Amino acid sequence: MEIVTVILEILKYTLPALIVFLTAYYLLTKYMLKEATEKTIEFKMKRDKEIVLLRLQAYERLTLFLERINFVTVISRVRTPDMLSSELQYTIVKNIREEFEHNLSQQIYVSSAAWGLIVQAKEEMAKTVNLIGTQLPSDASAGQLINALFTGIQSANAPLPTEHALEFLKAECRELF
Repeated sequence: MEIVTVILEILKYTLPALIVFLTAYYLLTKYMLKEATEKTIEFKMKRDKEIVLLRLQAYERLTLFLERINFVTVISRVRTPDMLSSELQYTIVKNIREEFEHNLSQQIYVSSAAWGLIVQAKEEMAKTVNLIGTQLPSDASAGQLINALFTGIQSANAPLPTEHALEFLKAECRELF
């Protein structure tokens, strides 16, 4: 009987302590899980915000790239007085390629379709300059190349590749919001 009494005395003190311990353990575990979930959600929201900002910057840079390789813009930037057609042709194509190389890293922030249109616009702009430039005499002036470019653009009666790519970029950018 004495053993039963000792066991009952031990249980009288340990059972409430065990219940308090299990309750505290349950509540702390639940609290820690809630905190971890909130931290994870907060981290994901912060990361997503940063990614959206990076993507917006990429769209801005690629928009600027498309504007900078537009014939009017690139010609006004690279033309110098007394330039020959071949010199202007070379300089325009070189400038288009340099602008493109400067923005290569932006491809990781835009869709494959958007990047494909950027590459296509760059290639078509350079190809157009080279195609029209090779049709002119070797001693043609830069002004003759410019006139031939604008005449070719007007006679094509179609939007420039840069315009098509720019519209696609704008549409894709709107999807971010």
